[in-house]
Formats: sequence, structure tokens, C-alpha cells
Amino acid sequence: MSEPMATTTTTRGLGDPATRLALMSGVSPEPGASKPDSILTVDKIVRQFGGITAVDVDHLEVQRGIITALIGPNGAGKTTFFNLITGFDRPTSAGQGAHWTFDGSSLDRTSASRVAKSGMVRTFQLTKALSRMTVMDNMMLGAQNQAGENLAKSLFKPFWGAQEKEIEAKAVELLERFKLLDKRTDYAGSLSGGQRKLLEMARALMSDPKMIMLDEPMAGVNPALTQSLLGHVQSLRDEGMTVLFVEHDMHVVRHISDWVVVMAEGRLVAEGPADTVMSNQAVIDAYLGAHHDTDLGDDALLSDAAFEQIEKEVAEEDAEREEEQS
Repeated sequence: MSEPMATTTTTRGLGDPATRLALMSGVSPEPGASKPDSILTVDKIVRQFGGITAVDVDHLEVQRGIITALIGPNGAGKTTFFNLITGFDRPTSAGQGAHWTFDGSSLDRTSASRVAKSGMVRTFQLTKALSRMTVMDNMMLGAQNQAGENLAKSLFKPFWGAQEKEIEAKAVELLERFKLLDKRTDYAGSLSGGQRKLLEMARALMSDPKMIMLDEPMAGVNPALTQSLLGHVQSLRDEGMTVLFVEHDMHVVRHISDWVVVMAEGRLVAEGPADTVMSNQAVIDAYLGAHHDTDLGDDALLSDAAFEQIEKEVAEEDAEREEEQS
């Protein structure tokens, strides 16, 4: 792990690509590198299932105000890592040095609801839209600190009526932004896979998060909606939000990420800008282990053939998940 950098920065103006490039140019491209202004810091977090170690992260920092991609082969521990730091799972290493903070506050042993209230919200590989509720109802449930959720206050509309109107207005604005306004009265279960991804992202924004964590946001999304999702992710960053996302599509990673972190067998094996990471031998080994002895060449990891193979494997797994759900 590198020594903390002396430079101090703010997220103001990070919507400018040149500013983001200058900000990250001084960060050492190595696992566990210190960042100028980290919003999330994770130390010594381990999760084991039986004799298998799914996650073993010694140190990770996520820079505030940029898009960080978390990549790695299937089974690398990415989703398990998301579950751990968002309170949906507990580390095996609890009490043995496991510690993580978000925006200066400790999240050790914290529930998922408290994590969300702290400003760190997430989406899931398989969308969690409430299928038998309307799109609008799904959106309004995403707002925090609603007076109407208090049993005593719920009996008297003056206590919550005005707030509910504000929440509804905010939901309408977000649905319009995500091109879902005409679906507001439809049941969430009637939406396409891509539309459910959009709904989940829009619902996450109802809580005004500081950081949004997206678990494979492009999986199962048709090409017509992929570009829309990419644009929304970039706009979140440009508005000052921090984005951490898991993605298998390397074209997407190269297109929108400012920084890339690579996991393999639960550990961090590389960090850095996309172009640097993609040519890292540890990354090539992680993705192409079975083909390690092949003559890869300088740009093999970035070749169309390599991308197509990875995308084919991901598509097959997505299809299997869809069958299990149906």
C-alpha cells in the first residue's frame, strides 16, 4: 500500500475530464493505492464460505467524485464485496481488524438500512423492483425519512401530506429523466429488464445518495437502452456523485470509468486507469488463465476475440439466471 498523498482536492469541477485526469494522475497504479480524497476506505475485510475465501481485501480506497469500475472474472468476489460493505453480509474477519468507513463515518457492523441512510446506496445484479406495485409506488418508497411511515403521524394527513407531494414531484422528475414517466401507473413487473434497471437506478436517487454502487448495470439490457444507461451513469458523476460499479463488458469499462480496480480470487490484483489496467499481466492472467500460454501479443486483452469470449460467457450466465427466475 502506498503512502497517503499530501495533495488535497475537492469534488468541485470533477465533471471536467481534464480535472479528473489531473486528479488521478498522481495516484500510484497499484492495489490499495491511496487517493487524494477517498469517500470509502476498506481495511482487512475477509469473507469465507466453508474453506473457500470469497473476499480478502487488505486495503481499498474509492476516490470521491469519479466513476470507479470494479472488474474481475466470474467468482472473483465482486458482488460478495458489495454485500459486505453495504450491510447485506458480515465479514468472517469481524473483530480481527476488519474496518471500513464511508465519508468519515464507520460502517462496521452496520445494517443495510443505516448504510443507505449514510448516503451509500446500491443496485443489484437481479433487479429488486417490487413487481406487484406500480412504478410510481416503487419510486416513492425510495425516499427517506417519510413522516407517513410513523404510525402515530400516519393517522393525521397534515403531518405528512405536504411531504408526500414533494416526494411525488421528485419521483416524477426522476422518472422523466430516465424516460419512464409514461410507465408511472404500470406495475413494475411489466417492465422490460432494461427498464427495471432504469427504475432501480432512479429509485436509488430518491434518497439523494453521495455514492451509488451499481452491480452489473448493463447485464441483460438491450443495446437500445445500454447507451441510455451509460449516459445516466456519466451524468451522475458529472453532477458530483461518486459511482462504483461492477461490470463484465470491457468496452463499457473503457468507455465510462475514470479508474479501474481488479479483483481475482477475492483479492485486489491491480488498480489504475483503464488502458493501464487492461495491459497489466495480473489482469491478463486473471481473465485468460486457461489461455495463458497462448501468444497474447501487446493488445491481446483488448482484442475483439477476447472481448467476444468474455461477453459470450457472461451472456450464457445471464440466460441461466433468467431461466432460474422464470
